[in-house]
Amino acid sequence: MRSRVTNRRQYRRSATPFVLFHFVPLLALLTGVTKTALVLLVGLYVLRMLAITCGYHRYFSHRTYKMNRAMQFVVGFIGTTAAQRGPIWWAKYHRDHHKYADTDRDPHTPKDGFWWSHIGWVLSGDFHDCDYRGMEDLTKYPELVFINKHDWIGPWVLGILCTVVGGWSGLVLGFFGSTIGVWHATFSINSLTHLVGRRRYATPDTSRNSFALALVTMGEGWHNNHHHYPRSVRQGFFWWEVDAGYMLLKVMSWLHVVHDMQYPTPASMQARLIRTGQFDVGRFRQHFDRAVHILPEEATHVRELLREAADQAATMASTSTRRSRVQT
Repeated sequence: MRSRVTNRRQYRRSATPFVLFHFVPLLALLTGVTKTALVLLVGLYVLRMLAITCGYHRYFSHRTYKMNRAMQFVVGFIGTTAAQRGPIWWAKYHRDHHKYADTDRDPHTPKDGFWWSHIGWVLSGDFHDCDYRGMEDLTKYPELVFINKHDWIGPWVLGILCTVVGGWSGLVLGFFGSTIGVWHATFSINSLTHLVGRRRYATPDTSRNSFALALVTMGEGWHNNHHHYPRSVRQGFFWWEVDAGYMLLKVMSWLHVVHDMQYPTPASMQARLIRTGQFDVGRFRQHFDRAVHILPEEATHVRELLREAADQAATMASTSTRRSRVQT
């Protein structure tokens, strides 16, 4: 696979603290493990995973439901405590991912390998800054712009609270341990759900559905469903597809906290089904890219031309799909 790292010094500068962060929970061998720390570990994992799933992803990125401005800020702030940057930054690059899925313009394209799509793209430093043009639906709120710019506030506040409530054990396990868990659960959707699992719909990308990942990510594992109809608040389309994030949002709608939840139309649910013989352009592109990759180095120019043609075809297919969804 190609390397997307353009500044290796910046990459090492980012990767070093990221790697060291993973050793902090081992300090529990010195601090001991308390019941309070374990409660914080599990509770903060669930809370922040839901904030990423229901907030950063389904609300800020895809606007699959509505809520009032105060609640929008609360959800956004809780999301910042997961140390995954601000809600507008997160939404911008996620929208780019859908717009250019599995092409060279996809920020975490799986074409560049597991590590790049999992975390390498963040550590590279190439995506530290962000062009927020086209994000006016979010940048029009000064409070969201503030927490997006000062995204360090949330993690620091939560880390201090964990220390106050649970002592050093609460900090190293409750905060650091749960943060690492939420990181890799989130990152696995960018990486693993484009590698393993089943495909129901013939999307132009390599997205897959995974029951196991749906469990640990509160419903995000139904990734092929999601790429087929990104505007759906429910990613588990059927009753057996467990989607804890949707369950929470459904309860919140009963309490009138959220409203105007979006669902896929009956026609879209039946569209592009692979089992009906629909040509799977996503899998075709995956095998095509692998075949192109084994061309000799002397054919680099031909290789890039073929990749560019495949990417353009996929982008056109994705655009056509979005238009058909609007029409239905």
